[in-house]
Amino acid sequence: MIDSHCHLNYKGLVEDQAGVIARARAAGVTAMLNISTREREWDAVIGVAEHEDDVWASVGIHPHEADDHTGIDTARLVGIAAHPKVVAIGETGLDYYYEHSDRVQQQTSFRVHIDAARQTGLPVIVHTREAEDDTAAILREEAERGAFSGVIHCFTASDAFADIALDLGFYISISGIVTFRNARALQETARRIPGERLLIETDSPFLAPVPHRGKVCEPAFVADTARMLAELRGLSVEELGEQTSRNFYDLFTKCTKG
Repeated sequence: MIDSHCHLNYKGLVEDQAGVIARARAAGVTAMLNISTREREWDAVIGVAEHEDDVWASVGIHPHEADDHTGIDTARLVGIAAHPKVVAIGETGLDYYYEHSDRVQQQTSFRVHIDAARQTGLPVIVHTREAEDDTAAILREEAERGAFSGVIHCFTASDAFADIALDLGFYISISGIVTFRNARALQETARRIPGERLLIETDSPFLAPVPHRGKVCEPAFVADTARMLAELRGLSVEELGEQTSRNFYDLFTKCTKG
């Protein structure tokens, strides 16, 4: 199976990065996508991917960081994305829950990332929280300007938003939240996502799944999310792992299988 979204350079993982990666491999994780959220992380995130054959990298600015990155433009993202181990643009998107950055600036940054995804042909990794309407509107508007691909990561939105994303050709990635007792609505959505559009992730070091709640999350824990998803969808863990891994390579076409 593949962890399609983790932060190997974040506190909680970076202190024992080699051990974290080794434990993931021991748990059956065959690839990891290491996500960046601010420009100063890019070199380090890419550096891990350069040294680990089964780790890939993204470049982007999280919506929380949009106010501190007003100078980021499409050309900057396109340039760094030329690196052979950079396979995605993001994470980007909108977060109106914390509102660490101005909404208009978040929207501007989001569109810059989409433009970079369109120009590079790489998928865009979208974060959205309490911002479904604006996220959907921007995705629709940008799709009319030209095709691009992507994934809604750590999906917790409504069924209606899932349908919009799927209609636009997006993939949907499920995190350990689906294992939480109070995640009934998400579990129902996870049951009905088309098999060919489903990904799994940890978003580690955050959101450790059951039975690891309260611990620092690691890519190895994607196996627990996979077990829950397989049960929800009436599949074996092996079938779920094979399906989501195939989807990962279908979306992140710059990746090569190890």
